[in-house]
Amino acid sequence: MSSGELLEIDPVELKFPFELKKQISCSLQLTNKSDNYVAFKVKTTSPKKYCVRPNSGIVLPRSTCDVIVTMQAQREAPPDMQCKDKFLVQSVVIDNGATVKDVTTEMFSKESGHVVDEVKLRVLYVSPPQPPSPVPEGSEEGSSPRPSVSDNGNLNASELLAATRAYAEGIQQEKSSENMALISKLTEEKNAAIQQNNKLRQELELLRREVSKQQGGFSFVFVIIIVLLGIFMGYMVKK
Repeated sequence: MSSGELLEIDPVELKFPFELKKQISCSLQLTNKSDNYVAFKVKTTSPKKYCVRPNSGIVLPRSTCDVIVTMQAQREAPPDMQCKDKFLVQSVVIDNGATVKDVTTEMFSKESGHVVDEVKLRVLYVSPPQPPSPVPEGSEEGSSPRPSVSDNGNLNASELLAATRAYAEGIQQEKSSENMALISKLTEEKNAAIQQNNKLRQELELLRREVSKQQGGFSFVFVIIIVLLGIFMGYMVKK
């Protein structure tokens, strides 16, 4: 940060992460800590190479103003990545209540008797930030390998096939468990029906023996009972 008499400027070195054929921008902050209206103007030794927005304006009392400096795309890099370009920030006190329309070039002319504060800024080219290196699959201790992802965010064909197979096997296992439970339930019901059928057969046999012991043959009531038991046993066997 450079503290001029009127404005504090941050940073004093404009650092551009240089890349060929790419437009690059960096920001500049002007701070007015006084109670005066301060007009500013930004100049450069290479006006065709840089675009400054805004290149002039007013910083109100106790406030800041952000300036964006954009370097046009370059076709070739300078020798040893050294840049000789310079910037100059001029500032001058103006009347309170003035607007941007009131800012003129003559305000920053020392020959006209104006008190102009000036701060020079350097330009530096730096290496662009490197993208983070990808973490190898399964490198984390205790972590399971993750399926690889292609550039468009989709799973590779082999990984997609493996995931599909795993999903199908999970569904098959779930259905198999349900089928086993159903078979077990049906088996229990069948065994219970067989036991009930055997019990009824035994009771029917006892009834037949009791009836045969009686004189005069079968009574009408026992005949009805035997018929009903026969119907019930037939129903249980069909079930």
